[in-house]
Amino acid sequence: MASGITVKRGGGGTRVEVRSRNQAGLIYAVPSEASWVAEPEQLHAHAIAGFFNDLVKLDSPEVRGLMEKWGLYFRPLQLDPQE
Repeated sequence: MASGITVKRGGGGTRVEVRSRNQAGLIYAVPSEASWVAEPEQLHAHAIAGFFNDLVKLDSPEVRGLMEKWGLYFRPLQLDPQE
């Protein structure tokens, strides 16, 4: 199997496969209360960014510790101006 990140759409949602030599998993992104505004092709990006945004707002030592353990950091970015 190839390693990296693969996005697969279909069935009303999106699967994001993350795979390395020593870790692998699937992230499922499906329509939800918080993603009603997302276009179907952007559902996964909307859900993952929103999830991490909410997660870091918890300001939890446990969450911060896990993110540091895995070397993951999240910083919200400015949105593009609406056309």
